[in-house]
Amino acid sequence: MVACSRGLGAEAHVYVASGANTGGNGSRAQPFVTLHEAREAIAAARKADRVTGKVTVHVANGVYPLDTSFALGSDDSGTAESPIEYRSVEPGGAHLRGGITLQPSGFQAVSDAAVLERLDPAVRRHVRVYDLSEAMPESIPDFKVAFRGKPRGPWLYVDGQPMTLARWPNRDAAEGGWAGFTKALDTGLPDPGSDDPAKRKAHPGSFEFKDPRPARWNLDKGVWLQGYWTHDWSDEVIRVASYDADRHAITLAAPHNYGIMGGTWGAAKRRFFALNSLDELDAAGEWYLDRSGKRLYFYPPAALDNASIVLATVTDPLLKLSSVQHVTFSGFAIEYGHGNGVQVKESQHVQIVDCVVANLGGSGMSVNGSQNRIQGCELYNLGTSGLSLSGGDRKSLTPANNQAINNHIHHYGFFQRTYAPGIGVSGCGQVVRNNCIHDAPHNAILYGGNEHLFERNEIYRVVMETGDSGAFYTGRDWTSQGNVLRHNYIHDLGGGDASHVNTMGVYLDDCDSGDTIEGNVFYRAGRAIMIGGGRDNRVLNNLVIDCPIGLHMDARGMTWKQWNNPESAGWNLEGKAEAMLYRQPPWSERYPNLAGIMNDSPREPLHNPIRRNLFVDCTKQVCSFDGNVKKMLDKLPLADNVAVNTRGRADVVVAKDIPGFTTITGSDEKPVDIGFDAAAKRQYQLREGSRLQQQLPGFEAMPLDQIGLLRK
Repeated sequence: MVACSRGLGAEAHVYVASGANTGGNGSRAQPFVTLHEAREAIAAARKADRVTGKVTVHVANGVYPLDTSFALGSDDSGTAESPIEYRSVEPGGAHLRGGITLQPSGFQAVSDAAVLERLDPAVRRHVRVYDLSEAMPESIPDFKVAFRGKPRGPWLYVDGQPMTLARWPNRDAAEGGWAGFTKALDTGLPDPGSDDPAKRKAHPGSFEFKDPRPARWNLDKGVWLQGYWTHDWSDEVIRVASYDADRHAITLAAPHNYGIMGGTWGAAKRRFFALNSLDELDAAGEWYLDRSGKRLYFYPPAALDNASIVLATVTDPLLKLSSVQHVTFSGFAIEYGHGNGVQVKESQHVQIVDCVVANLGGSGMSVNGSQNRIQGCELYNLGTSGLSLSGGDRKSLTPANNQAINNHIHHYGFFQRTYAPGIGVSGCGQVVRNNCIHDAPHNAILYGGNEHLFERNEIYRVVMETGDSGAFYTGRDWTSQGNVLRHNYIHDLGGGDASHVNTMGVYLDDCDSGDTIEGNVFYRAGRAIMIGGGRDNRVLNNLVIDCPIGLHMDARGMTWKQWNNPESAGWNLEGKAEAMLYRQPPWSERYPNLAGIMNDSPREPLHNPIRRNLFVDCTKQVCSFDGNVKKMLDKLPLADNVAVNTRGRADVVVAKDIPGFTTITGSDEKPVDIGFDAAAKRQYQLREGSRLQQQLPGFEAMPLDQIGLLRK
């Protein structure tokens, strides 16, 4: 029974301790051993009306191993008057773990001559082997021929860090650990004119690779290549089918959706790395699993005597809540799974607070429903994305009010390197506030839908490996309206392709419309703000410092034939609007310009006010406008913007002949007093009485001391 004080309506306290004796009753003196016991006891007590006050489950420090999800359903819900909280007694002390702990003593020197022959002589004495036959009695399936995202498990973690599956080039090699090629022998794209019927449809491609390294790989055992085969925003892992040493040709075993160097973005050098090859186990921290023989080979980065070694195996979400209400999880470490960490589906008033969610093959958290909150959590070492929020009703513009607040999200996208954001948002009316997101290959925040608020977030060192992408990204939808991006600090992004400046701070792609970008700071953020053909995007009161390009606007809707074509993937802009009944209330009232768009030059990027923005020391262009935009500048509401060349540098550009822009140029002898120290973190307020403050008297102060993580 649930341990509680006498009397209906009294609060109840349940105790769980992983090291307790079995057969406990959930009291402090006789705690349950598992969370499952606590869940069942609470459900039974509620059903019998033995408790209607708050229920707190006190979970002692320790490891709580899971071989499937810890799942809650509607019967496990609380109420507003009687919520349920699962609380780790000490923050981070209770570990929900989806992996197998391996003992250091189980790692032995390699004695198999055939294996030693495949290893580099210099590392043979360092590599250790672990027999997994007892720990994993079931068969271990091989990787799929081609995949995006996490490979089939398991995955090895040592002392809280993911280890590297044996690869070439090594992660610390030149070119960021990538091998490159410049010639496709067969793109793999369909060739309707081919005499070979197999080539008239998508088929595995091939490319020329003159480095002889592939000759050493045992392809029969399986070697895979993770590559950006055509676009720097589309990664995929594909098995090697064959290598022809005479032709220097690598042929893949499955087609890639965009082909090998198969498109407009595929003309430049392409890149890949090889993985899952015992022959390449040659660096500290690398490992390889002989899946049929169940032998794990590992080159330890340090002595293993006291190491914590976990093999992540569970592919289900470690914590799974479906149709749950008024339940909180507080202070847990949710870790070492080869799937997702937390899944909340069709639930209300669920809170995940002050938890660590780490070392997972999938994403950290996904939350669907309304009035749910993720707050004060740290999410890192994730195979795909950090967290996602969805819910609300777009047609009625009913907000979900799911919130992600004050979370630290970093080092994600380990397996899926593109479109696996730190925070993903969809639906209507989510709130993303005071989060810090950093260190990832692609997006920080990826969003679509309506009426979302993104404010006071700090984002840095993202878009570190990809191109044609942004810290904030949304696109290809007229109806993604009412979203507000304000008072965010976006800085020190990856360079991407410097010649094209294809890293963006905020990227409104492919005619996306109806966003407000206000009061943000962009520092060393590539092409700071990009409006890719869309309308009704308000760019107000932003501060852009030391970015190659300050603002981009183009008219791709006027030149791209697919803009409204239902046959073109993801486009059909009018059709998407029709699906939302955009000419009827509430849409017609909330978004009047959208309601009349088809009678208002729909292909032109109209109604984009650019006002009260300050651009400091842009090195390529203050404003990048395409030819059609330049012809229609008189239609665009541009006003009260200032471009500054603080010292008159030759490599800094000004906003020449652009209406609505004033240019201020200084010199080494008399630099422009910009009113702030751009080199000092967050010292970006315009100083009272400075020249810029006088030039932009309407420039509104930003709450810089409230941006990013707040102290608890």
